[in-house]
Amino acid sequence: MSGLRRELGLLSLAAVVFFNVSGGPYGIEDMVPAFGPGLTLLLLVLTPLLWSLPVALAMAELGAAMPDEGGYVVWVDRAFGRFWAFQVGWWSWLQSFVDVAVLPALFVEYVRFWWPAMGGLERWGLAVGFIALLTLLNVLGVRPAGRAAVALAVAALVPVAALTVAGLVAPRRAPWTPFLPEGGALGPELGVGLAVVMWNYSGWDTPSTCLGETRAPERAFRRALFLALPVVAGAYVLPVGAALAGADAAWSTWQTGALPTLAAELGGPWLGHAVAAGAVLSTAGLFLSLLLTNSRLPYVLASGGLMPAPLAAVHERFGTPWVAVLVSAACYAAFAVFSFRELIVLDVWLYSLSLLVELAAFLWLRVGAPDLPRPWRVPGGLGTAVVVATTPALFALGAMATAGWLDTLVGVVAALTGPVAYAAFRRPVAPVRAA
Repeated sequence: MSGLRRELGLLSLAAVVFFNVSGGPYGIEDMVPAFGPGLTLLLLVLTPLLWSLPVALAMAELGAAMPDEGGYVVWVDRAFGRFWAFQVGWWSWLQSFVDVAVLPALFVEYVRFWWPAMGGLERWGLAVGFIALLTLLNVLGVRPAGRAAVALAVAALVPVAALTVAGLVAPRRAPWTPFLPEGGALGPELGVGLAVVMWNYSGWDTPSTCLGETRAPERAFRRALFLALPVVAGAYVLPVGAALAGADAAWSTWQTGALPTLAAELGGPWLGHAVAAGAVLSTAGLFLSLLLTNSRLPYVLASGGLMPAPLAAVHERFGTPWVAVLVSAACYAAFAVFSFRELIVLDVWLYSLSLLVELAAFLWLRVGAPDLPRPWRVPGGLGTAVVVATTPALFALGAMATAGWLDTLVGVVAALTGPVAYAAFRRPVAPVRAA
C-alpha cells in the first residue's frame, strides 16, 4: 500500500493485540453478579483455551503466509474473491462501531470515581475530548500510536497486579463460591452470557489489518499473538479471583466501575486511585488501538476499489490513512449514544459472522492452496487445522443461535447491508491485494 510506513515493532504490536482483545479486567465486573463467582471464573479460564487459542493459531498461520495490510480482508479475497472480502471488511467495520462506541462512556464512568457529581454536560465534554485526542494521535503516525499503546498497557496492568497481590495476601474465602447465584438459571441469559465472555476474549484477527505497517510481520504477528494471550487471560482471572477472595463487598453488588472501590478496600485508598487511573488509561489504550486497526478496513477496501476512493488517502507527512481514521472516529462518536447492554449481542453476532468466513478461508486455503508459502503453520496436519477452525466456529454459531430473535433480526439486517454496499461502492479495479 503506497505511502504507509513499517513502523510497528513486536512490542508495539503485542500491545495493540492486548488492547484489541482485552485491555484488562476493567468493565468485566458485571459478569460476577450475573453468573456467580464460580461460573465466572470457570468461563474466564476455559474461554481462552477453547475460543481464543484456536483463533490465534489460525490467524498466525494466515498472517505468516500473507503478511499484508488489510489482514483477513486479503486472506478472504485470496480464498473466496472480492465479494466475500468486502463482506468481512464491511461487517467488521460495522461491528467496530459497536465495539469502540462503548469506550468513551466507560472512560467517563471510571472518571466518576474522582468526580461522582459529574453532570451531563461534563460527561459529554470528557467523551468528546477523549475521542478527539486519541484520534489525533492516530493521525500523527503508527509509530507514536504503537508506543503510546505500550505505555498505556503497562499503566493498565501494573495496578491490576497490585490489586491481585493485595487480594491474595490474606484471602477470606474461596473465590469460586458460590458457583451460581442463588436460584440461578442459565436458560434465558445463556445468549447474553456467552456473548459477554466471547466479547471479552475476541479480536485476535483484528490487528492483522495493520500488518503492512509492521516490521517483519510474518514473524511479529505470530509472536505478538502468543505473547498477548497469557497476559489477557491472566489479567482477567487473577484480579477477579483475588477480589472475590479478599474483598468484603458482596459479589452480588459488583457493577461496572466497581473495581477501584474493591481495590481501595483491599489495599487502601492509594490502590483504589491507582486502579481507577489504570481503568481510565486502559479505555484510552482500547480506543487508540481499536481505531488504529479498524480504520484500516475502509482504507484497504477503498484501495481495492470497494469503497469511496477518498478513504484510501494517505497523509504525505505522517504516512497514515487519515481520512479513514477520521471517518471511523466520527462513526464511533455517533454510536456512543447507545448503551453497552443494547449493543453487545449485536457486536458478537457480527463478529461471529465475519470470523466464520475467516475460518472457512483458513481451511479452504489449506486444501486449495497447499503450495502457498507458509513460513509457519499450525502443526499437526489437516486434521489439527480442522479442529482449530471448527472449535471457535461452534462457539460463534452458539452465540448467534442463542442471541434472541430481536438481536438476530438486527444482526441479519446489518449483515444484509453488505451486499447492498458492495453493489453501491464497487469500482472495476484490481482485486483487494496489498502492494
